Amino acid sequence: MFRTARATSLAALSAAAILLLSACEGTDGSSGAAARASGDAGAGASPSAAAAGAAGLSLLSGTARQNGADPNSGDLAPAAAPAVAAAAKKPVARAWVQLSSGKAGALDPVVLNGAGFTLYRFDKDTANPSKSNCSGACADTWPPYLVAKGGKVFIDGIQPSAIGFIPRDGALQVTIGGWPVYLFSKDTKPGDTNGQGVGGTWFGVTPDGKKAGQPGGTGTPPVTSTTAPAAPARNATFFDSADFADPAEGITGPDCKPVRFSGSLRIGGAAKIWDGPNCTGKSLLVQGDVRDLAAVGFPAVKSIRFLG
Repeated sequence: MFRTARATSLAALSAAAILLLSACEGTDGSSGAAARASGDAGAGASPSAAAAGAAGLSLLSGTARQNGADPNSGDLAPAAAPAVAAAAKKPVARAWVQLSSGKAGALDPVVLNGAGFTLYRFDKDTANPSKSNCSGACADTWPPYLVAKGGKVFIDGIQPSAIGFIPRDGALQVTIGGWPVYLFSKDTKPGDTNGQGVGGTWFGVTPDGKKAGQPGGTGTPPVTSTTAPAAPARNATFFDSADFADPAEGITGPDCKPVRFSGSLRIGGAAKIWDGPNCTGKSLLVQGDVRDLAAVGFPAVKSIRFLG
């Protein structure tokens, strides 16, 4: 269901063995300067390294398993699963976290935690300075990805310089490329990407902090277009799962038609898909096959309008 990228060489991390929290403003734990490790061997001390002892997070190359971490703690603790953490409605600070570059669904690459769950970023947050704007009910649905002070961070296929932290709820929220990262409460099993594109503001995070599966990110871009319009489509086939996996439903125009499946789409021309019934709500012009509708921000397509 997902794969883990090759572990970063331990030698390349020798100059960044400890991640430390830099001084921050405020007391609510939702903002502050991100502490980051320097990925350049032999480089001078960074400002975050100057705050020695503030957090004492150990940065280790490889996976938790390779480093002999307790398999019943950290990302693998039962309470750390996204749905469990969301139901508890309280922060979960892990003794260890693992950040791996991998693949989940159509997102490749995307960052996964040690249990294989997808990590997400939120467009309403900021990366410079690193600041979370998701709290209250938002944080119940999207549990912040927290590591306890003094904990361990295992990195697997990600540059240490991309990793940072902001204080939150008495622990530290992980940032990637400056962006605070989260889990999604409706991801119930490893490799799920149910949070991709939700609200047009939530996306899986790539190893360098960009949006997975989006143009401009390092993931695979969606097969859509808004230039050089194609001829209007006369029919379309919607599949229940990504990558055109059956069951499927064929729909023929003209005008607006209801849609039952919303995993992927095969279409030989241009049409508009909508996330509401009767062609209402958010819409997107598609002009070719879409392998994963969730990856383009449409996890639930309810209707399609044929343009011809």
